[in-house]
Amino acid sequence: MHINELELTNFRSYPKLKLELKKGVNTFIGDNGSGKTNIAESLIYLAFLSSHRVSSNQPLITLGATQAIIRAEIEKDGRTLQVDLEINLNKANRARLNQNPTRSQREILGACQIIYFSPEDLDLVRGDPSTRRDFLDRLLITRSPRLAGVIADYERVVKQRNALLKTRSSQNALIPWNEQLIKFGAALTAERIALVEALNPFVTTNYAQLNEVKKASITYKCSTEGVSSNLEKNTAALSARLEEVAYQEIERGVSLIGPHRDDLELHLGDFPAKGYASHGESWSMAISLRLASFNLLKSDGSEPILILDDIFAELDVSRREQLIHATTIAEQTIITTAVEADLPKELLSEKYYVTPGSVKKGKG
Repeated sequence: MHINELELTNFRSYPKLKLELKKGVNTFIGDNGSGKTNIAESLIYLAFLSSHRVSSNQPLITLGATQAIIRAEIEKDGRTLQVDLEINLNKANRARLNQNPTRSQREILGACQIIYFSPEDLDLVRGDPSTRRDFLDRLLITRSPRLAGVIADYERVVKQRNALLKTRSSQNALIPWNEQLIKFGAALTAERIALVEALNPFVTTNYAQLNEVKKASITYKCSTEGVSSNLEKNTAALSARLEEVAYQEIERGVSLIGPHRDDLELHLGDFPAKGYASHGESWSMAISLRLASFNLLKSDGSEPILILDDIFAELDVSRREQLIHATTIAEQTIITTAVEADLPKELLSEKYYVTPGSVKKGKG
């Protein structure tokens, strides 16, 4: 998979931008604030229908405009697909595939598969559980776009159920929402656990290849005992646990069980990475998680696009080398950097020089 052409309209700092990209490595070089990360962000948004930098659409739309457009020509398995996405300020986003309107923007999920690295990746190790849950869910959607619907349905149920619990609604009012919490929660938990089990060997291998001594591993920490990748077992376990915490939920006004309360646990040897890992070890773990995601998609038969967003300045030589190796097996890589000298000398790429609102192709 690779992107032949990217066109942005009123996206961030670009009133209008049209880029032709090539297979292999494409590097965008520019000062901080010049707009190079905006290019990476547009592709990430196209892949996940959300930004890795902000939680709302407003900052993505050029000041004074009410709509931004991302258009990409994507080539996969010898076939070309045009994807258009309208990001709207005051109404739902709209999407097109080969100029045909879709019923939902979610229909474009899977058209552009991306694994990205950014300075924020350190939060995968040091941040809140919500960051690690988001990491898992984005990877689930990349592998199986239909799960975006399951995740959205589950989030809707939790929100509605919490609203009822806060107002101390009757048990009868909660019954249909309890059933949906169990249904969607059991499915999402099963998918996450299966994903962690598939990802774990790749994490261990990648961490060892960074010349780290301790063994890295990951496990899924669930708010309910007895769950697994088996849907029926999860349904039974969540049902039983929901009855146990019914009184506590009413007293506290919040849903106390379900995948929104779970975490991805990262281990270095016998210790949790969070709180015990050094700065360097934290970076190695974060890199291992992202590379493991890339490896897993490759093992599925996919060819995800690799994005390395302003990451080289954060890393030492051995960690840079691991990422450079990944670019050699990726069909297409997008790199952004503020300092050209931070790029490894052995990296061959098409170079683009970025100034505010403008991108000019340079010599590779």
